[in-house]
Amino acid sequence: MNLRIPSLTVLCLMLALLPASAQVLYDNGPINGTVDAWNINFGFETSDSFALASSSTVTGFNFGAWEFPGDQTLTVDWSITAFEGGGTIYGSGTASVADAFISVNQYGYDIDKLSVTGLNLPLDAGSYWFNLQNATDLQGNPIFWDDNSGIGCTGDGNDGSCPSLASNNSVGTLTSEAFDITGTSAGQTPEPSSILLLGSEILAVVGILRRRSF
Repeated sequence: MNLRIPSLTVLCLMLALLPASAQVLYDNGPINGTVDAWNINFGFETSDSFALASSSTVTGFNFGAWEFPGDQTLTVDWSITAFEGGGTIYGSGTASVADAFISVNQYGYDIDKLSVTGLNLPLDAGSYWFNLQNATDLQGNPIFWDDNSGIGCTGDGNDGSCPSLASNNSVGTLTSEAFDITGTSAGQTPEPSSILLLGSEILAVVGILRRRSF
């Protein structure tokens, strides 16, 4: 009995089951590290707005931080809300932080990229607020969220020209901070490299099965 498997059909079925990899859902611009920064511990909360173009699942985030020399951030409390620092809470928690050193700035602070993964928060398309507070670190020092004035601004950040708004619960309105939101969006397709790898593996299996059938 011959075993015949239409390889293209198998490949399409497997690709349909392949999970999408994380992508940047929203990017508020690169880490600056030289202008200013705002506290996210010792009772301070700093917030930035962001928007999603389509229904998505948030799986993590990255942001820039100023730290005292040699210090390292361990955890941070995060939330995504309807309004700045409050309103409907769509998701929140205390997350462990991966802390990657970038440079030392002109004020002697370490500039680091802080990353959080492992979230699973479905959100509809729309506008939200991203809030950080209660960060912990090795040395018990203040931790500051890097101010980069946001991306796409046509003014100085204080004139309402920036796509992202920002605030601190002690200071009030701020210029925007350096962060991005990562995850998967509705209809996202697998990366080309993943498609090619899986396709070659499936075709190899099909070839073995066909040889065995004769």
